This record gives sequence, structure tokens and C-alpha cells, in this order.
Amino acid sequence: MPPTEGAAAPGPTTARVAVTPAAGELLRSLAARHGPLMFHQSGGCCDGSSPMCYPVGMFRTGPGDVLLGALEVDGIDPVEVYMSRSQFEYWKYTHLTIDVVDGRGAGFSLEVPEGKRFLTRSRMFDDAELADLGLVPSAGRT
Repeated sequence: MPPTEGAAAPGPTTARVAVTPAAGELLRSLAARHGPLMFHQSGGCCDGSSPMCYPVGMFRTGPGDVLLGALEVDGIDPVEVYMSRSQFEYWKYTHLTIDVVDGRGAGFSLEVPEGKRFLTRSRMFDDAELADLGLVPSAGRT
């Protein structure tokens, strides 16, 4: 999504997503063959809950999706990471890291022929990160 012109204040500085060096290496290889890439964190069903990697334009995002951020990988365009809005409600307090392991990938994700699969590792945001993201509950609420 392009930034809104005339936006008053900068947004949070806390990143919601990151990438491991191993996943970055695979992304560079995939980008060399397929061009710019993007991820959509699938919400279950057939694909489990896996980060699915696609060439930009091969997976349509819409108003029901949230852009979590863009992965910065040396040598390639930033890789945007999306998640459905309903799934985001469950994961909004969580930092996600895209990693890669040996094994069978899911569905139509680009890493499948490589004998690899992307996976999402997660951790809860700490108090400072929650405050930066505006996710600290107001006092007096239970």
C-alpha cells in the first residue's frame, strides 16, 4: 500500500516481521528466477498455517488482508508479508520471523521444488514493542 499523502506522524518503529539469514538466501535464489516476491501467511485448512511465497501479482490481496511489513533482504526488492485481517486479530501481539527448513513445502509456494519449506517462528512482543505499536491496554481494563 502506498503511504498516505499528508500523513501527520510517523508510525511505529517496531517491525512485525523479520527474516532469518537462511530464508533470505533462499529468497534471493527464488527472486533470481521469479522476480519480485511476496508472502501471505495462510490461515489454515489445506496449507496449515504457513507463509506462502508467491511472485508479486500471482496472489491477490484485498481489503480483508493486512500488510504486516516488508522483509529487507540484500540484493532483492523488499518482500511484503500479508495476513488475513481475521487471523491478524489473533496474531497482532506477536512478532513473526520467516525461516526455512528442509522438508516438503505447502501448496503453490515457490520453495516447494527446492525441497525446502518456509515456516513462521513467533514470539510475543515485549512491553516496549507493544507500547510502540499502540497495543498496550488502557489502565483499569480487565
